[in-house]
Amino acid sequence: MNDHMIPDVYPVMILHHKIQGQGDPLIILHGLFGTSDNWATLARRWAERFTVITVDLRNHGRSFHDPVMSYPAMVEDLVRLMESEWIHKAHILGHSMGGKVAMHLALSHPDLVDHLLIADIGTKDYPGGHENIIDTLNALPLDQLTSRADAETFLRRTIPQDGVVQFLLKNLARDGQHSFRWKMNLPAITEQYDQIVSGLHPDHAYDQPATFLRGGRSAYILDEDWPGILDIFPQARLITVPDAGHWLHSEQPDVFYDLVNRQLNDPP
Repeated sequence: MNDHMIPDVYPVMILHHKIQGQGDPLIILHGLFGTSDNWATLARRWAERFTVITVDLRNHGRSFHDPVMSYPAMVEDLVRLMESEWIHKAHILGHSMGGKVAMHLALSHPDLVDHLLIADIGTKDYPGGHENIIDTLNALPLDQLTSRADAETFLRRTIPQDGVVQFLLKNLARDGQHSFRWKMNLPAITEQYDQIVSGLHPDHAYDQPATFLRGGRSAYILDEDWPGILDIFPQARLITVPDAGHWLHSEQPDVFYDLVNRQLNDPP
């Protein structure tokens, strides 16, 4: 597995990414507050068949921080990454916010997309839902923490879900021996959260195959959302992963792995 350095031709603005395996390129895009590391286990499995590129989107993980957090900007980041690695076309798999980046890429650069796979996100405007998390993250007194356990205790006061707390703590990094910092650009995410949850309103459709996978216990893609998705992605198919919520790839990894393989072997 290679942890690719930034080429000199792109001294700053290439997304942090990892490449492993051989075969057709498969690019994986994480969701809000996530990183490429969230996909490490599945990426290793897919690397037996594909050249897998796991990406830290801007303002996340080890990628650069920027005050802009728009989908057009995130798409151009991805295009620049593909150009820097001489990837002319790829399978694109995106979860949640990463799924929206993938959809925007398909609409603006359809020639770059082979198979489009969207994990548990639709095309509609979402009402939010992360405000409590954002408020809690902003309130965490980073300069007063003495350990990660302190941060965990603080987050648990207002975020009751253990899985969410552990997921968020992956963004916490030591900044020197006695202090901590967020890996993500929390101010940019906070200021532009409305853009992140905004829907797609294109003036044209993506008239190529696409697969939407949703968790059976998730409310992100409801039955009544499907006609709106088909307006933009008329060749899309919908697959439900049973006994899974929004993080369907981590809750049902074997099922999710097999379903993605099946789509890439047998496109719509």
